[in-house]
Amino acid sequence: MSLVSNATVHISSPAFKNGAMMPSRFSCEGENINPPLLVKNLPKETKALALIMEDPDAPKGTFDHWVMWNIRPTQLIQENTSPGIQGLNSRGSNQYIGPCPPYGTHRYRFMLYALDSKLELDKNSGKEALKKAMEGHVVGQGEITGLYKKVNVE
Repeated sequence: MSLVSNATVHISSPAFKNGAMMPSRFSCEGENINPPLLVKNLPKETKALALIMEDPDAPKGTFDHWVMWNIRPTQLIQENTSPGIQGLNSRGSNQYIGPCPPYGTHRYRFMLYALDSKLELDKNSGKEALKKAMEGHVVGQGEITGLYKKVNVE
């Protein structure tokens, strides 16, 4: 399935650079809160944002850490906030789960989608249902990747 869009949305974080290590405060070893995300270049027809954070390096396949939609168009998603409807992560809960790789360094992809409408989606929906609901509504998208490796490996 392709979520084709016309515009590139710029997403960054004041907490870490794209492709760099994320501070432990955003992980299971720290405060387990979401990092702040800066958003630029939203298309004028943007009515809502959706966000997916996933770990493609998880041992049993991609692990969804955060699934959220109907975020009002903004230039800042503040740390430790949930400004939209939080869907189900891979653990089956409606919340952010910080990086917590069992071994090695993992990549954490924050994928932001600008949508031309709000979505009618049950809060118990996960990433696949969100992607299906977004089809035909994505007017822009962007991505930032943070890395994390546990400091205290058991």
